[in-house]
Amino acid sequence: MALFSTAPQSLCILRLSAIGDVCNAVAAVQAIQTQWPKTKITWIAGKAEAALLTPLLPNVTVIAFDKKQGFKGMKAVWQSLKGQKFDALLHMQSAIRASLLSIGIKAKYRLGFDKVRASDLQSFFTNIKVTSPQSPHVLDGFMAFTETLGLQPQTPTWSLPIANEDLTWAKDQLSGKPTLVVAPAASKAFKNWTAEGYAAVIAHALSKGFEVILAGGPGKIEVELGQAIERQLSQPVKNLIGKTTLLQLLALERHASLVLAPDSGPAHLANAVGTPVIGLYAHHNPARTGPYNWRHYVVSAYAEAIKAETGKTVDEVSWRTRVKDEDAMQRITIESVIARFDEVTEKEELL
Repeated sequence: MALFSTAPQSLCILRLSAIGDVCNAVAAVQAIQTQWPKTKITWIAGKAEAALLTPLLPNVTVIAFDKKQGFKGMKAVWQSLKGQKFDALLHMQSAIRASLLSIGIKAKYRLGFDKVRASDLQSFFTNIKVTSPQSPHVLDGFMAFTETLGLQPQTPTWSLPIANEDLTWAKDQLSGKPTLVVAPAASKAFKNWTAEGYAAVIAHALSKGFEVILAGGPGKIEVELGQAIERQLSQPVKNLIGKTTLLQLLALERHASLVLAPDSGPAHLANAVGTPVIGLYAHHNPARTGPYNWRHYVVSAYAEAIKAETGKTVDEVSWRTRVKDEDAMQRITIESVIARFDEVTEKEELL
């Protein structure tokens, strides 16, 4: 049953991290704005995520939570919300830190995941359980919150007003050729494919007339993987790893012809700006965490790795089961990624 027959005055979104999940949640928030344009929305997000959201969602009040400050950071958020009571809190993060933070958020209805998706005791912090949809995808789970509120079902879309200076910067990085942006690293090294694999695909893209740009954050994992890829190449490519802001990366991916990335934020950023993505998966089910509109282009070794690890098929394990083998990404073959590259460039007419 829908909670509201008319638009509520105010809603609070609680989704702290990570970048990819926050990108998915944006579609749910913008669905609310489309159908209830007068509803005031406040979003509590992690510090890095808030820096991304603030300029992209000008009609949403974004409050940053600094997890490094622990309880002090929670008190700072609660102080920012002093005197406010929301018609509903959308508790979209099944994590104990987020649930503890929710204690200081006043709301009549406190929506959370049902027993299918809830974990870390989230059920004790909510009074409305959102029925999980048939689809396992994270975004479909978020969209279920909007329907519980009372919105009509709608296809997820994104509208991101990237600043002109970021778009201009991104254009200046390009030569005019079709461009492949390779964002090779996730925040956790076990999610990354091999430097040799990336280099082989890059060499193939260069032979097909593509410009190739390496992109990613400033972390040690990202920087070192980018350098390892460069050492494998006989032709130079532009390496922007650690040299861009998230907003610049978003602009770069908007202008790109194609993005290649593992299960990481950049894959979902590209999805949000409508750029085709080849996602590389082995540890998580891409049906759950793949780039939403481009899941059909994923190269996945997940089913193979699950079978090797558990002796079961994907259909016989929980949809959230993670492959624990830290070498699982090495099951992805160079030939399979090159074949997918050729398929995408032909279907999307990128050349």
